[in-house]
Amino acid sequence: MKWQKSILSMIQQRQDKKVALAVDTSTNEAPAILINNIVKLFEQLKPDTILVQADFKIRSITPVKSDTIKYHTHGKSSYTLVLEWAKEEKVDTLFYITDVTGFFSEEMEKVDFELFWLVPGAFLPRVPFGKAIKVA
Repeated sequence: MKWQKSILSMIQQRQDKKVALAVDTSTNEAPAILINNIVKLFEQLKPDTILVQADFKIRSITPVKSDTIKYHTHGKSSYTLVLEWAKEEKVDTLFYITDVTGFFSEEMEKVDFELFWLVPGAFLPRVPFGKAIKVA
């Protein structure tokens, strides 16, 4: 399982950084066990990680905790608010668990922080910026 080692290493390398983990809650089609395990990894290795739950709006911003994910089934997702929040909060690294089928603001061409898209599923789409990592 190459991606687990990769994420483990990325978290360990960022112990002195401000890290946020965003979870796209617009659908419950992604494997909840997989997502909870990723959140749990952050919870154990970097407990000061900020957990952002969002779909077309930010639903919650809390300390990382794996049993708090609440999914919505409307399927609408926008990444703009979370990316703008991360910029305002001066996040060094944002990990975003999503299928990357949501929307971006047209004006957003890049972000000034490190961004990793953690994509569950067999298909790894192109991302406009940051780096996509398949986690399935």
